[in-house]
Amino acid sequence: MAFCTVCGAQTPEGYTICPACSRSAAPAAQPVAAAAGGLTDNVAGMLAYVTFIPAIIFLVIEPYNKSRFVRFHAFQSIFLAVAMIAISIALSVFSFIPVLGLMLLPLHFLIWLAVFALWIVLLIKANSGQMWKLPVIGDMAEKQANA
Repeated sequence: MAFCTVCGAQTPEGYTICPACSRSAAPAAQPVAAAAGGLTDNVAGMLAYVTFIPAIIFLVIEPYNKSRFVRFHAFQSIFLAVAMIAISIALSVFSFIPVLGLMLLPLHFLIWLAVFALWIVLLIKANSGQMWKLPVIGDMAEKQANA
């Protein structure tokens, strides 16, 4: 037995007009089930910048490794982390030289401050769905994402 979507009265099977209220008694549309649990691409792209570990996970896990957007941000995050480790090692080596070490101390601070600001910008751009490329690292990430 079907019920009227307007007044709730019982309607005979196959009827499109409710006998009680004379309105259309078409069945209510069922809500579409939500997509399988998971992150949207922009959130996954943003989370790839948290550390390089989620970026590696997104490159391995099935629904995310098929998205060019998520792959781009994951590769860019990994390449940025590798570049920052290389810069940190280079600055640390030069900081052992007595006079040069004191002169490089402000440079350490300025570089990490710039990287923090860049990290915030990358998080915002990824969350807004933009593929914002860094000068050298972005090109390498784009090549890897397209492969």
